[in-house]
Amino acid sequence: MFANLQYLNFGRSSVYDERLFFCIIPSTVFSTNLLELHVCLKSFHDCLYLLNGHFNQLQTLYIDVDLIFSSDIRNISMKKLPTLKCFWLHSDTITSAYDELVVPLLHRMPNLEKLDLYMNVIERKTFFDGNDLKMNIINYMPQLNKFTFNICSLSSLYNEINLPSNEDIQKTFRDFNNKEIIYWADYFPERRKGHCRIYSYPYKWKYYDDITNHFPGKIFKYVRSISLYDERPFEHEFFLRIAESFPLIEELFVRNQKQQINKPIEKSKKLSIIKYPSLKQLFLNNTCIDYHEQFLFDTKTSLPFNVRVNMQYGLVKQVTHNFTSNTTRSNCAKINFANLRKQMKFPEYSDDFSTGKELFRKHIKDYFPHTQID
Repeated sequence: MFANLQYLNFGRSSVYDERLFFCIIPSTVFSTNLLELHVCLKSFHDCLYLLNGHFNQLQTLYIDVDLIFSSDIRNISMKKLPTLKCFWLHSDTITSAYDELVVPLLHRMPNLEKLDLYMNVIERKTFFDGNDLKMNIINYMPQLNKFTFNICSLSSLYNEINLPSNEDIQKTFRDFNNKEIIYWADYFPERRKGHCRIYSYPYKWKYYDDITNHFPGKIFKYVRSISLYDERPFEHEFFLRIAESFPLIEELFVRNQKQQINKPIEKSKKLSIIKYPSLKQLFLNNTCIDYHEQFLFDTKTSLPFNVRVNMQYGLVKQVTHNFTSNTTRSNCAKINFANLRKQMKFPEYSDDFSTGKELFRKHIKDYFPHTQID
């Protein structure tokens, strides 16, 4: 099958998360001439299956994998992959099997010249730093000349005392060819977990998740979707830094239940109005009232037109003073879709059983003149 194929791209579509899996398929997928493969897979074992002698001339491999989990791999070949020159491995899902599965696979690639890793690792005993990457990856690839990576780790074994400083981490990357390595860490006392992130810069990926107050800044022109999370409050200045660092974001997820500390001070001074010109979707479901104010007050934020917003109805009602405040009116008028309906109760809306439609009070519809409310 595919005997003469040299290039194959089976990537995700813009609508569906389509992924291949081979765990129940007999060994009939092979090509003796395939040189470059781009593929989205269900599990890491599907990746190992593909590299089990099915493409023995493969030079370039791009893999987006959903699940990386431990299981029996005794039947998977661990032979070297001498023809492979370029390897791209991306996984959004957290894994505890990085050292068990990913590292041994990389050791099979002695002639690799380009490597790109995007990983989310949990409960690892040691930190990712230059020494770790050299010992477990680079030393096994003498031909490697380009190594880009974005590795996040979250572990209950990390605490405020043993989290390494940025200075300590940077010392371990002195011999790297990358122009710049960014490292930052956080400790979440409520979750009792430490979080470390390390990546090569410039940052080439479209996503940047779990940004905290310790985010070091810089410009990320390729990123289109970000999520913010912290157990400490996000102040206005933080959102200003986010807007400056991610000028082209289209999706913004905010998770924070801590009230802002600087609000009393901010009331006495004029704030810089924050703009997100490319924003298409904003998610505020998992936030307290302060962040509804942050994005709806026109003295703090100027939302773009036609933005879709997920909010908590009760908090929106408070922030807008029961849909009468002029301070929030202009931003609400720019929203073209608001996910509020499931949280709304009589008398704000009622069911018209004769038409199957929900009828909203006129003052709410007037306050969101261009908005589909769901």
